[in-house]
Amino acid sequence: MGGASAERAVSIRSGEAVVGALAGLGYDVTPLLLGAGGEALVQLANADLDVAFLALHGRLGEDGCVQGLLELLGIPYTGSSVLASALAMDKLKAKELFRLHNVPTPPYYAFGSQQCAADLEEIHGSFGFPVIVKPRREGSSLGVARANDLSELAHALESALAYDSSVLVERFIEAKELAVGILDGRVLGAIEIAPSSGVYDFHAKYTPGLTDYFMPARLPAARYRGVLSLAERAARALDTSGAVRVDLLVTEGQNEYVLEVNTLPGMTETSLLPKIAGAAGFGFAELCEAILDRATLHTGTPRRPAEREAAPAASPANVRAQGPIIWATASGSR
Repeated sequence: MGGASAERAVSIRSGEAVVGALAGLGYDVTPLLLGAGGEALVQLANADLDVAFLALHGRLGEDGCVQGLLELLGIPYTGSSVLASALAMDKLKAKELFRLHNVPTPPYYAFGSQQCAADLEEIHGSFGFPVIVKPRREGSSLGVARANDLSELAHALESALAYDSSVLVERFIEAKELAVGILDGRVLGAIEIAPSSGVYDFHAKYTPGLTDYFMPARLPAARYRGVLSLAERAARALDTSGAVRVDLLVTEGQNEYVLEVNTLPGMTETSLLPKIAGAAGFGFAELCEAILDRATLHTGTPRRPAEREAAPAASPANVRAQGPIIWATASGSR
């Protein structure tokens, strides 16, 4: 749990919830409060763990970096592979794959820190307003804002660029926002999200009482099934596995759009996946155990018994696996 991203605090809350749930089921749980970069590398290499329960969010924890390290250490972990994690975290690349697989997603363009704000009017052109601005590689709706004109757009871009060097500008679509939970390929259901502010931003996600939830989502049965099928297609387009949450928009007409796929859904008291899983018959502890049961190495490389032999103290330049792992890490409500 923890990590060095802007979602560290949310990650710790989720991690603590997962630790409590798994310990209550009798597992020997070692909470690892990870730091940044080389510090996290040393912590993992020196931990005595059998499997890594990932609940990290943001950069280094959700984008394939920690997953790659665990593959090298031979430690099975929860969630998606290195590649699937990296693609899902990168909103631009995910959208490109959605389009390739005929998964509808809102129109967009990317704006980078190297581009000049003075040229914004020309870059935006006839794209229109309102728009939603979001960092390209960030979670928990950090840096997300709505802009209704060029002045607001310039301010939103400046704020989002504080989180990432590249920003996504996405056409605002008047619609219901839904989230679909998937566990190891099984679609669990869809929840409808209704923030009182109209925008499901960081505060709406993590402040109790600011958002209403409807489970199942208020849709006709046939359309509800169509939304579940679309979410499944989006997850499959990125080759995700384990526990996944797909965020979508559903208009009053007959249009649905996929916003993103989250490969490490949050596990806090306001998180969406536990709400969806609860309606599907999973208690919180049961959900945690189901996620844990699906931990694996995606490269197909077996863990070597020799890795448990004594080794020199680890450092960023001298790292090796020193044993098995139970790793409870954390996520936000995203």
